[in-house]
Amino acid sequence: MQHTLAFDVYGTLIDTNGVILTLQKMVGDKAAEFSRVWREKQLEYSFRRGLMQRYRNFSVCTREELDYTCTILQVDLGNADRNMLMDTYRVLPAFGDVAEALKQLDKPAYRLYAFSNGQTEAVRGLLEHAGILDCFIDIVSVDEVKRFKPDPAVYQHMLKRCGSTPDSTWLISSNPFDILGARSAGVRGIWLQRSATSIFDPWDDLAADATISLLTQLDAAIQNCR
Repeated sequence: MQHTLAFDVYGTLIDTNGVILTLQKMVGDKAAEFSRVWREKQLEYSFRRGLMQRYRNFSVCTREELDYTCTILQVDLGNADRNMLMDTYRVLPAFGDVAEALKQLDKPAYRLYAFSNGQTEAVRGLLEHAGILDCFIDIVSVDEVKRFKPDPAVYQHMLKRCGSTPDSTWLISSNPFDILGARSAGVRGIWLQRSATSIFDPWDDLAADATISLLTQLDAAIQNCR
């Protein structure tokens, strides 16, 4: 059986904390907290808009969350600095294990896709900057259906775009909500635990098929799940 591997991008392949270096020049020792709040709000706003069915693309949401973070942390950043942070978000680095892991998966048994809340061109730019764009057959964006993960419609859309079936498709994500969404839609899921302090939601009916701490463990995890 040939397996389709759908990789989440932000937080799984691409390190959203890569913005901290730029933030340190602007907000000093608030940089790590700023990055955390910005990312948490990014997810929260996408959940809210999904529930309200008031879709705005991920770039728009990211700017709204940046404005919120500046307000809540009482950081006075002008438009030039905010635009610089948005530009930095377009060239975030890949995690250190990504390139090696993707090379390991370059075999006939696997078909690799990037699957993201981000818009196609934004994701393409990130993957190209990280030097891993050519590892993927295509990019599947939720923008194509104007929904956000974990809406069931986005996973069905991903299956359709990839031309695959749920039992032969694996979502790989560091975001537990993404794995839960995939499992609810019948897609297999492997949780990448990027931090030792991260926990997976205790939903026994939608548990991940496997948990890994490095992306280089993915091939072995899939083999063990067959």
